[in-house]
Amino acid sequence: MNFIDGLVQYGFLQKALITSVMVGIICGVIGCFIILRGMSLMGDAISHAVLPGVAISYFLGINFFIGAVITGVLTAMGIGYISQNSRIKNDASIGIMFTTAFALGIIMITLLRSSSDLYHILFGNVLAVRPSDMWMTLGIGIIVLGSVYLFYKELLVSSFDPTMSQAYGLPNKLIHYFLMTLLTLVTVASLQTVGIILVVAMLITPASTAYLLTDRLWKMIFISATCGALSSAIGLYLSFSYNLASGATIVLVATILFILAFLLSPKQGIIWRKIRVKRKIATANQ
Repeated sequence: MNFIDGLVQYGFLQKALITSVMVGIICGVIGCFIILRGMSLMGDAISHAVLPGVAISYFLGINFFIGAVITGVLTAMGIGYISQNSRIKNDASIGIMFTTAFALGIIMITLLRSSSDLYHILFGNVLAVRPSDMWMTLGIGIIVLGSVYLFYKELLVSSFDPTMSQAYGLPNKLIHYFLMTLLTLVTVASLQTVGIILVVAMLITPASTAYLLTDRLWKMIFISATCGALSSAIGLYLSFSYNLASGATIVLVATILFILAFLLSPKQGIIWRKIRVKRKIATANQ
């Protein structure tokens, strides 16, 4: 059965497509601010830090969304507190907090002898998305996109020039924690699709692709969201058609798009840069 026939006949495939595309969009949007602020490690930290919250949620029999959001926000606050109140640099505090949280999550999973659902949280399984997961993802997507739309100027100024942002009277710390909360929500929404291990790739790779293609933030957000959505849709198609791991396939498609931009970007692509250099040399020799 081909992908289109399956999409028409099976509800699970429709839910998988809707969920994965929304995850690709919101990861792409938030990822732009993460890489512009030089916080790629923070995305990795938050994605791993939600693991103990997920394990506790399964143990208590509640939705993993609750535990994941709480531990994600607490980790972001802990990283900020350590770096602001000690000689420890921000990257070191990120490393300490996220490895500690991830190790704690692994021990909890071992002790709780959890079901295969937790395995899916680690590596993702978009084909097993339930209606509640889809609606939760759509809800988070609306919140994240609405927040970025409403606070676009504040995020823009604080991302490019924190000093100017402070001079304008913008609360940089509050904006930072607001962005960390959005990052945590996006991470939680991505767990079922690509899993904890690979979610950072969906945050960073589409945004990096867009960064090579434009110098304007709003264009970068649009391109990044488009790359994320395309990666999710094509990755789901390949996963369904060739029985591949869904999360890994989606991430590999995003990586291929990045490589194409790296090679062929009109301004930043290495092929075009070499062509321009050769033309300059040829012109100089004439």
